[in-house]
Amino acid sequence: MIISASRRTDIPAFYSDWFMERIREGFVLARNPLNIHQISKIKLTPDVVDFIVFWTKNPEPLLDKLDKLQDYNYYFQFTLNSYDTDIEEFVPNKGKYVISTFKKLSDMIGKEKVIWRYDPILLNDKYSIAYHIENFEKLAKQLSDYTEKCTISFVDLYKKTEKNLKGTNVIPFNDETIRDIAKELVSIAQQYNLKMDTCAEKIDLSDIGIEHAHCIDADLMERLTNCQYCLSKDKNQRKECGCAESIDIGAYNTCKNGCKYCYANYNRQWVLNNCAQQDNNSELLCDKVNEVLDKISERKMKTVKMAKTLAQNQLKLNF
Repeated sequence: MIISASRRTDIPAFYSDWFMERIREGFVLARNPLNIHQISKIKLTPDVVDFIVFWTKNPEPLLDKLDKLQDYNYYFQFTLNSYDTDIEEFVPNKGKYVISTFKKLSDMIGKEKVIWRYDPILLNDKYSIAYHIENFEKLAKQLSDYTEKCTISFVDLYKKTEKNLKGTNVIPFNDETIRDIAKELVSIAQQYNLKMDTCAEKIDLSDIGIEHAHCIDADLMERLTNCQYCLSKDKNQRKECGCAESIDIGAYNTCKNGCKYCYANYNRQWVLNNCAQQDNNSELLCDKVNEVLDKISERKMKTVKMAKTLAQNQLKLNF
């Protein structure tokens, strides 16, 4: 099975000690967001965990622990934008810290395992199209030797994100504007030998060299391990999402990055209240089991790795 750590919160940045304790214990508990008293017990042992996909804006706290993950396969979805603290309030300074962390991580595990995300793109008076073009190129120039691909997306104005973005004067996108920005960014990416794709976007940009992303990416996993995986599309994600199925072990309203465009935090006070409950020895993230109300069910876990390696299958075909 594939473990997502996590779309809902930045585990590497804020909960690396908790995560490593869960790895040591060999399991984790996660609430069902649609039924909070329904809890899954999820095995985290190498025999059933085929890959871990980390989502982060700052993996630095996890770097000195990666040696303890030598029995696991993993890669990183690393978001590195050009926003200031008015949009990404508590993300460390990009020039002083985050870019160097990106390079360090890439040097440690290989650039094919570090996916650069420049997302979501939003527009207002400050963050104009010209601003994004200029700053995307600055980042591409610095990161091109440390990654193979950049994934972009455009901000979705859900009710939650509209509330969080109140006062930032964000301009809604139309397809023409998306296409204009995408043309400029993919041209820059190509100059630096970077592939580009879009995350969960309806618009088809394949004619300008931008494919739809698969952030939980079976093809990448097969390339990294020379194994085949039996994976289906994740039915729990949006229709436009191309991700393979995975199990997310995070929790909403626990990310301390403070990004205004975030869909996973409802309001700051909820985040503070949840974070105050954090215990690295707890099976649940920023939470504890209610013995009266909660029901824990063991999730059926199995490897999705197929028996033969790609090389063996190819040999058989050629024979």
